[in-house]
Amino acid sequence: VECLHANVPASALYVAEGTGNDDRLSEAVHICSSRGISVLEVSRQELDRMTGNGLHQGIGLQIPPYKYADVHDLIERAADSATPGLVVALDNITDPRNLGAVIRSVAAFGGHGVVIPERRSASVTAVTWRTSAGTAARLPVAKATNMVRALKQFQQNGYQVVGLDAGGEHTLDTYDGTTPTVVVVGSEGKGLSRLVGETADTILSIPMADKVESLNASVAAGVVLSEFARQRRVAKK
Repeated sequence: VECLHANVPASALYVAEGTGNDDRLSEAVHICSSRGISVLEVSRQELDRMTGNGLHQGIGLQIPPYKYADVHDLIERAADSATPGLVVALDNITDPRNLGAVIRSVAAFGGHGVVIPERRSASVTAVTWRTSAGTAARLPVAKATNMVRALKQFQQNGYQVVGLDAGGEHTLDTYDGTTPTVVVVGSEGKGLSRLVGETADTILSIPMADKVESLNASVAAGVVLSEFARQRRVAKK
């Protein structure tokens, strides 16, 4: 339902035989019927096979392959908006659920897009779509063949590149996030890769209780985006 409300370009809706007809299913079927999207009934085993797991709750939406943007698209999108550019770049993130959650946070806090590496990275899969709750339909995700080169392209266009890592020279309490900014998030285990960390203008840490060493990547991104969005609202007044 979230994907349909977000106008995800769907080609068919699949419903498993025996699925209870609740309000969400009725709404999904109604939206598909009004848009000319096929509604097909299949066995539960078939839907398991199509979705790759049994987490479909008896319903699945077929969508075409995701069309990625490039870094230039994100810079142009931000230039055309009323707010300074705000982008999240992911380094060493391989879980598509983290990518989906980051996409959702970037959309929620007024960001302009997400950048992922072309290799050794999570990509926009069905799991990503589901975790993003449909926001992947309206927030561009760019693939970068070389992340360091992509970050330098942002810097050349007036962006500050901020890497999240423990022990940074700034904390979230002291950093001004009101200018065009790329927030680079590394994995919970590996953190930022060396070259990406060296490319960053600033290394930023999130103040936390002593007993907690790190945050999940998507949670860390959400915390920083929320604070930067707050700063930008205050600066507008």
